[in-house]
Amino acid sequence: MYHKIKKIVDETLGITSVLEQPRDKKFGHFALPTFSFTKTLKKSPQDIAQDFAKKLRKLEAISSLNVVGGYVNFFLSDSFLGQCTQDFLAKKPQNGEKILLEYVSANPTGPLHIGHARGAILGDSLCKIGRYLGYSITTEYYINDAGVQIQNLGKSIYHAIRHLFFGDSYDLPDGCYKGEYILDLAKEAKETFGLDYFKSEESIQQLSLFGKDKILEEIKSNLAEAGIFFDSFVSEKELYKQWDNTLKSLESHHGIYEQEGKLWLKSTEFGDEKDRVIMRENGEPTYLAGDIIYHKNKLERNFDRYINIWGADHHGYIPRVKAAVEFLGYDSGKLEVLLSQMVALLKGGEAYKMSKRAGNFILMKEVIEDVGADALRLIFLSKRADTHLEFDIEDLKKQDSSNPVYYINYAHARIHTLFAKSNHTLESLQKDFSNLSESLRDLLVLALNLQKTLEDSFLQRNPQKVVEYLRTLSSEFHRFYNEEKILNTPNEKQILSVLSIVAQSLNAGLDLLGIKAKKSM
Repeated sequence: MYHKIKKIVDETLGITSVLEQPRDKKFGHFALPTFSFTKTLKKSPQDIAQDFAKKLRKLEAISSLNVVGGYVNFFLSDSFLGQCTQDFLAKKPQNGEKILLEYVSANPTGPLHIGHARGAILGDSLCKIGRYLGYSITTEYYINDAGVQIQNLGKSIYHAIRHLFFGDSYDLPDGCYKGEYILDLAKEAKETFGLDYFKSEESIQQLSLFGKDKILEEIKSNLAEAGIFFDSFVSEKELYKQWDNTLKSLESHHGIYEQEGKLWLKSTEFGDEKDRVIMRENGEPTYLAGDIIYHKNKLERNFDRYINIWGADHHGYIPRVKAAVEFLGYDSGKLEVLLSQMVALLKGGEAYKMSKRAGNFILMKEVIEDVGADALRLIFLSKRADTHLEFDIEDLKKQDSSNPVYYINYAHARIHTLFAKSNHTLESLQKDFSNLSESLRDLLVLALNLQKTLEDSFLQRNPQKVVEYLRTLSSEFHRFYNEEKILNTPNEKQILSVLSIVAQSLNAGLDLLGIKAKKSM
């Protein structure tokens, strides 16, 4: 709808416009500001608005308009809105831009916690919205399966086995992992390898691989419970085979130097507060080195854009990775990093109980079991990911308007209930959009605004805009439902025609957030 009316306005006036939607519906469905044309047309905004209005009044797409200062406010006609419904939610053409979207990438040393879940839901929703809009998106999970954390996982399982089956004290070395999941892994390892295998610490290396594989299986299972699946998983350990070539590339672009027996990245040249070590005195690459290899691997795959979703604690990491991208000979402007803030969960006003299984974390799996994946997804998307989020899961169990999941689904279910009570179905109804009442016309315009909302949401990397849109559309529908008689009225068919578009928008919007719309409640 937005692009359709914008094209008509631009062609009529011979300009490139930016149409706005007034907050107050009484001003119009759209507003055309004229301030940017004063320089070229050498007139005041008010005079330009009057000139534009004379031409726009002749359009069939516009039912009425008015000039307020430098704005031309106008309402869309029923005939134009009827045309817009014909291609509503039609298959969109391919955008052409290829995007590699990497998110979650949690270390395979423990189950996913609620902090990981926020980035996971953000990434999955962005992917769904982007693909709907025609972008070619590949999703990827980077497995940190090299380095000391994997060795510590093996040690953790080994000491748990020694404690459970050999009677050793349970004194874990520094850096090891605690929680019932380690004891569970120890029991699984004993069944897999037999006790004799663990009489010496030589088994730790095998336990590291065993534990990593088991936890990665669980991570994939946890993500699947939230409806999240990845196109590819990339192993850090495998990528280290490319370390020598990566070093040569950094060296050829004058991005590294040696000092104090260490190898340093010149990251200060691209805004970092200090240069960073990428190889220690003993020749061991640092954590940053793994990320540099991975980004070289990404960039060699020739995507148009690369989006990373990281936890907010990685904020300081951005300049050094972007510096590495430049020193690899690529454009760091193609790399976007979105930060996901932590989450505070309450239950009945009290801090949500930490998981015994994970130690000191709230597990994603346990919260999904408590409130369901749909509720978790919607509440996590209800605020920008870079802002702090606190919510009480008891609120997600309420059957009223304070629960956004219930409120939006109730609107969708109500419309389906109306159709079930009528002699029509959403699919077979012969649509009638002629001579609409003001309230019906406003509701239809809002329902047809889904496409523009999705575009803005994706370009701003902010699915919260879709949540806000769905809540507003639900609110407007509930208000209409409570104020108007719908069934067994002379204009029942016309009302249901509009409500069928509302239902399609609610269903499509929820679907692109990874939530299944309910037809009954």
